[in-house]
Amino acid sequence: MGDVVARKVTVHGMVQGVGYRYHAVQEAHRLGVTGWVSNEVDGTVAGVFEGTADAVDALVAWCREGPGYARVDRVDVEPASPSGARSFSVR
Repeated sequence: MGDVVARKVTVHGMVQGVGYRYHAVQEAHRLGVTGWVSNEVDGTVAGVFEGTADAVDALVAWCREGPGYARVDRVDVEPASPSGARSFSVR
């Protein structure tokens, strides 16, 4: 297994009330990524993703599309420090 990386992600657009977080959890489980996602008061979805660089990059790529009812305008990604998360959850 490769080194663990972490990324803080903020997704802008019509991403609340469309199942975005639920589908992000499903995709994270499929990819073996740990961390969390949450709805923010400004209408974005934020999260921290941890895993191999390839797996985290794949989840970030998924975030740029999201589930069918979402409209993603922009995804901001910045480095984060791995916390050792053991699962992926909705906050």
